[in-house]
Amino acid sequence: MEPDENVNHVRGNLLAMVLAEDLDPLSVDELTKRIAALEREIERCRARIERANSHRASADALFRS
Repeated sequence: MEPDENVNHVRGNLLAMVLAEDLDPLSVDELTKRIAALEREIERCRARIERANSHRASADALFRS
């Protein structure tokens, strides 16, 4: 297995672990902090998507000329 494949495999496992984590033992404060952290991560992902889309649009415009 290539090193990059290992990284992607670990990432997928980490996400699966977070999604499967039992939330029952967490306090309201811990759940609130978790939600805030996840909302920040969502915004970070959205910003990355926007940069990728912008980059793609710029490249498309350049090569259409």
